[in-house]
Amino acid sequence: MANDIKNQKDILEKLGIEALNPMQQEALAVIEKTANTILLSPTGTGKTLAFLLPLIENLDIDNPEVQALIVVPTRELAIQIEQVVRDMGSGFKVNAVYGGRSKSKDKIELKHTPAILIGTPGRILDHFDDDRFSKASINDLVLDEFDKSLEIGFESEMREILNDLPAVRRRILTSATQGVEIPGFVNLNKPTIIEYLSDKKDPKLAINTVISPDKDKLETLFELVQFLGNQPGIIFCNFRESIERVSDFLTEKKISHTCFSGGMEQKDRERALIKFRNGTSQILVATDLAARGIDIPELKFIIHYELPHAAAEFTHRNGRTARVNEKGTAYVLQWKNQRLPDFIEKTEPITIPKAKTNGNEVWETLFISGGRKDKISKGDIAGLFIKEGKIAQDQLGVIELKQDCAFVAVPQKLANQLVNKLNNSKLKKKKVRIHIL
Repeated sequence: MANDIKNQKDILEKLGIEALNPMQQEALAVIEKTANTILLSPTGTGKTLAFLLPLIENLDIDNPEVQALIVVPTRELAIQIEQVVRDMGSGFKVNAVYGGRSKSKDKIELKHTPAILIGTPGRILDHFDDDRFSKASINDLVLDEFDKSLEIGFESEMREILNDLPAVRRRILTSATQGVEIPGFVNLNKPTIIEYLSDKKDPKLAINTVISPDKDKLETLFELVQFLGNQPGIIFCNFRESIERVSDFLTEKKISHTCFSGGMEQKDRERALIKFRNGTSQILVATDLAARGIDIPELKFIIHYELPHAAAEFTHRNGRTARVNEKGTAYVLQWKNQRLPDFIEKTEPITIPKAKTNGNEVWETLFISGGRKDKISKGDIAGLFIKEGKIAQDQLGVIELKQDCAFVAVPQKLANQLVNKLNNSKLKKKKVRIHIL
């Protein structure tokens, strides 16, 4: 099942991490010797690594069955954790299963049973019902973002999953918010709580209020985006209809952006994040689905275009910026006659100076129909674009390599030229199609 098993020191070295932070150190010490743990720490502080390290340490190289189950509330979080495990290079197999993709793909991947299985409640239950693998060796259970996965809508599925795990000896629950009631069926007896939420307000996060003279805040939003320049950021809305309206407005103003909401197909959601990560899109216009569990780089700002309904949503949205050691700003757009909810306090009102647009390079994303399973590497793709495409190294943007495809950011002015020149090229032994995403 596994080869070249890595120890913790090797894993941290591979990830480029010199030392764990205090929360991770405490979590590691507690989880290794505790049956039930609740880990509460702000978004962006490294909770995923904090529970994965002791999980991997507990895996048995000679056991061919699933040994650890990680249940998450969203597809994006499942994909993100799977990628972190792969990046760790532990030598143990991992798979993520989630709604929005065909079960036949899961079936193929699960033929070679992973040591670590990650998934959303509905899809995990599907595979439980199909007896896709043995559950007798699942000793470790993680409920990541448990405040979402234990919500009313998931309760019946979660109850069935947890009742079907006879061998669990260790439970780890994580969240960036507290005060969530944990149902009895979780069997979380006398948990040890690791709590890093009650510190003072994060000094790295600034919260500013921007007053809109009109109830329709679109023009004020545009002024703010212009003021912030070409930095990447998220504009949070409460409804898909609001996202569509903001998107139409930004398109009219020629501001590069992409949308992200639960109403989109999984493939479209993944591609929206790819474009945002590689700089093709400057702005992500999103619902609270983007407030947690998605793999995006450090952001300098987020904008609350529509105010969240609850304190937890406000916390999670703000957690997309000022992560780890970086500073960031959350902007609250407020109509002049609008009263802010009580959980939004101590904001600093600002006046937006008029800003001129700058002439930064606009990027486009190209799709390549080959990936890891074809033995294609990022170096192969870079070589094709630089040698055959005749572009300079600084004209080659972020390359994202997936199992069966890849995505490359290039300057928009070169996109059509590169497609015409490189489409149907050979990468390794595979002829690949290349087109604008």
